[in-house]
Amino acid sequence: MQTEYPFTILLIAINVVLFFITMKDHKTLETTINWPYYVKRKNQWYRLLTSGFLHADMAHLFFNMFTLFFFGSFVEVAFNAGDMGGNYTFLGLYLSAIVISDIPSYFKKKDIYGYRSLGASGAVSAVVFSTLMFNPWGSIYLYGALKISAAVYGILYIIYCVYMSKKGNDNINHDAHLWGAIYGLAFTTIVILVYRPDLMDILLEQLKHPSLFGR
Repeated sequence: MQTEYPFTILLIAINVVLFFITMKDHKTLETTINWPYYVKRKNQWYRLLTSGFLHADMAHLFFNMFTLFFFGSFVEVAFNAGDMGGNYTFLGLYLSAIVISDIPSYFKKKDIYGYRSLGASGAVSAVVFSTLMFNPWGSIYLYGALKISAAVYGILYIIYCVYMSKKGNDNINHDAHLWGAIYGLAFTTIVILVYRPDLMDILLEQLKHPSLFGR
């Protein structure tokens, strides 16, 4: 079956398969989770990538993959339709975002033996904010009911991540969410400037016509 967003489907499939594998095989989980202490001392840099395909529980997996499907398919199609490297640009965004979003927490936690993290949230955040570059005033329904624009959602998301990162009283790597979001904006801006600089004026024009609740 052909699809316009093959890598979105492939990434979801890989995440789902690895979730069920690592839930039963804890040794594989231990050797692939992001563990900054071992990354530094044993040069296990691969963990920065492999940890992005792991999830803590079914709810964690579902939320990330649900978000990835809707936003990832949009971005992958946009890169194709706009002649901006197509599917492989999307894949490059996703994979590089996994690593880039984990680097800040690596430097903060590299000497803490007990700290470990996992999840696709950094990459998914990058995909969400890549979407904002193309359609900032599109509608998003929070909890299926509250309608706001994608740009407003992005601003609230950044504020929340910064606040929770400073608060630091849970086990979620909010730094990865924040830096993934910033990286998604930067990556997509560079891609547009390289492949389709003519689109930049159109995208900037959209920002002049804001919508609180989206269109």
